[in-house]
Amino acid sequence: MNSCVIIGAGLSGLIAARTLQNAGITVTVLEREQKVGGRMRTDRVQNGVFDHGAQFFTVRSERFEEIAQTWLSAGVAQEWTRGFADATGEQHEDGHPRYKGTRGMTAVAEYLAQDLDIRTGLEVKELHENGQSWEILAGDSNYAADALVLTAPAPAALALVDSNGISLPSKAREALQSISYQPCIAVMALLDGPGEVPEPGGVQVGGDPLFWVADNHQKGISEVPAVTIHAGPEWSREHAHSEDAKVSDLLLREAKDYLGTSVKATAVYRWQYSMPASPYEEQFVYAEGPPPLIFCGDAYAGPKVEGATLSGLAAAEKLLEAR
Repeated sequence: MNSCVIIGAGLSGLIAARTLQNAGITVTVLEREQKVGGRMRTDRVQNGVFDHGAQFFTVRSERFEEIAQTWLSAGVAQEWTRGFADATGEQHEDGHPRYKGTRGMTAVAEYLAQDLDIRTGLEVKELHENGQSWEILAGDSNYAADALVLTAPAPAALALVDSNGISLPSKAREALQSISYQPCIAVMALLDGPGEVPEPGGVQVGGDPLFWVADNHQKGISEVPAVTIHAGPEWSREHAHSEDAKVSDLLLREAKDYLGTSVKATAVYRWQYSMPASPYEEQFVYAEGPPPLIFCGDAYAGPKVEGATLSGLAAAEKLLEAR
């Protein structure tokens, strides 16, 4: 293996790309969105800055701690808090650090993307295997590689494989089919004045329709009051096809106690694959090939930022071990 194409520039794809490139592999990353990061997503609404995907990350394992320390040392991540308020307003300090991106969660992804060959705004249209290598059509360009990494959520990755007639071992197919996700609708609300979200700027409501509320100004990434509202999974599923205006209106009413002022502007983002509901037990799904194909992401042996990172790392190490 001398070359690899990675589909998806989320955290798993970026970590896998860096690991492979550091080992001397020529890597190309193809990303459908116009920016890197996946659910490590920071966007603007007028002059407000919002983290509206992953809100923070924690460290549970020694291996991820080593990686997270490099982000902290590089200045792209820092500690936010050691606990949040709940729906009653009671603070829950547990001594366990929650980390944030210094300029938003996208800052970590942008740091990882440095010096990588990443092509954004490209929808992968076709996959072909010719026995020894992969051929990928994305946008109007063709890419060839000895190995392929798919980091999209399992249903989307499986649909891409199936629509192109790529055969999979039965065990790999069963593993991918076993993975399911919960959706999440995010509303970004630009406020006319300071909000009422309790310190340090986050409330873990944990219900439906209201699941999470964060003040990005208190968090330190927005110069103006900018509140992120996450709906619970059942409500998000129920309103998957509702108009944005209706979704905003309903969630703003649910979150009115945390707003405390008028709303100047809103934006809605639908995370169809927000959180794995039934993750796979191993860190990746490997189809040996030839040519090799490997699936990874936060639904493989561990969710959230840590799970996505370690899955991408394990997938890259598997490819290096097998070459």
